[in-house]
Amino acid sequence: MRDQNESIKILHVDDEPGFADMAATFIEREDVRFNLKTVTSPDEGLQHIKTEPVDCIVSEHDMPEQTGIEFLESVRDEYTSLPFILYTGKGSETIAS
Repeated sequence: MRDQNESIKILHVDDEPGFADMAATFIEREDVRFNLKTVTSPDEGLQHIKTEPVDCIVSEHDMPEQTGIEFLESVRDEYTSLPFILYTGKGSETIAS
């Protein structure tokens, strides 16, 4: 069980640095326990979780290297139960399902 004061490590993956910085600001304002690290590619994300464990990943879907779904599949290969939140700025039923 997590201590009420323990930091919650979130990895945010988004290829748009400006949006990533803005999202980090909003997320960290929600709860002082949120400790957010932002990277700009799925490859960076995979490298990060290998060296610094996280409690959750929040990832954009539409990225040039690979989609958020492909990134999720890569994460699931080694981290089967790591919480993963996928979002997109494009309102597509295909992406949602």
